[in-house]
Amino acid sequence: MFRPRVIPTLLLEDNQLVKTEKFKSPTYVGDPVNAIKVFNDKGVDEIVVLDITASIEGRKPDIEFISHMCGEAFMPFSYGGGITTVKEIKQLIKGGVEKVVLNASIQNDLNLVKDAAKEIGSQSIVACVDIKSNWLGKQMVYSHQSGKSLKIDIVRHIEALQNAGCGEIILQSVDLDGTMKGYDLNLIEKVSKVCTVPLVVLGGVGNFSHLEEGIEAGASAASAGSFFVFHGKHKAVLITYPTQEELAKLNS
Repeated sequence: MFRPRVIPTLLLEDNQLVKTEKFKSPTYVGDPVNAIKVFNDKGVDEIVVLDITASIEGRKPDIEFISHMCGEAFMPFSYGGGITTVKEIKQLIKGGVEKVVLNASIQNDLNLVKDAAKEIGSQSIVACVDIKSNWLGKQMVYSHQSGKSLKIDIVRHIEALQNAGCGEIILQSVDLDGTMKGYDLNLIEKVSKVCTVPLVVLGGVGNFSHLEEGIEAGASAASAGSFFVFHGKHKAVLITYPTQEELAKLNS
């Protein structure tokens, strides 16, 4: 029986595994390759790895290191960070990446999405959309690269990404990142009504019930970071993943 996917999202800084809170204060968590090996043993559905400083620093994807991670992954592997050309996308896929995650390079120009979808196929192109509330409390598309909210309507942006050829959307709440307080369910409901491709939600998971709530709100798949790498109120590093019995509850 079909079950919604549950996806760990790992963040990289200088090829090390880190975790942020509200996109700030990255905390060292460990070695990403070791983490991937542990997730292999736990039988995760798939994994997403995002380099959070590549676009800010203007760095290209580290193809060799990414390919090394892919070589250790026994699950579908997605990568995002610093991708700006179709050539890079082809190199990543050749190196073992199943899906590429685009964000900064497509916030104001969708040509990369269109060209990549045409040459490689929409199934391999994922758009990550970061959402943050401004000082008035209005939710807007956020640029991690510039550190500013953009004057882009969320719904129109989602529709434009789909029309350009994105095969999947990752919807991420900046305000809830790393807080473990639960997803922004109102945002998920709003976006899911116009999303015609799989919608992966990210930001705020602190327990299994939050994953269930995200799916019930309209998400196709539930993703998390802190929930899979931290344990207890002191946030000790411990890589975890729900059991198959727990995951089966997402069907009900």
